[in-house]
Amino acid sequence: MNAAVNHLHATGIDVKKEDLARLSPLGHKDFNVLGRYHFTVPEEVLRGDLRPLRMPEEADEELQIA
Repeated sequence: MNAAVNHLHATGIDVKKEDLARLSPLGHKDFNVLGRYHFTVPEEVLRGDLRPLRMPEEADEELQIA
């Protein structure tokens, strides 16, 4: 998440402090840290690469209802 926020800052996108305060899933009462979890991790992530970020305008387009 830090890499994403740093990228947004570097590209001149305003990131509000109140939005940053809600980034961690550990802040939610419904988040369960007990149990076993299995994830399929892409090869890029295993190599330490990060996937490209979606830009905010792309996210806005995805949220529009036709």
